[in-house]
Amino acid sequence: MRAWLAIVAGVALGGGIAWWLARESPQVDAGKQARAGQAAAAQADEARQSLYRWRDDAGVLQITEQPPKGRRYDRIDRDAPPGIRVSGDPAADAD
Repeated sequence: MRAWLAIVAGVALGGGIAWWLARESPQVDAGKQARAGQAAAAQADEARQSLYRWRDDAGVLQITEQPPKGRRYDRIDRDAPPGIRVSGDPAADAD
């Protein structure tokens, strides 16, 4: 009976030590959480609907749903921020 108890205690204690040695430091864990947060923010930024504002060869302002290739462009939000009235917007005209 004592041998059985010694084996169980050894396995339990050995597992606890292995877990303790395998755990990550708080600095490593904080770094992983920070990188995960940055990745989530980048995905949210890419997922929002945008329009692209740029000028063609004639200097005419273009606004498209796809960014132009080989040109500078500004990315703008498709939806106006709350509180901004857009001319021709039926919801804004209903006020």
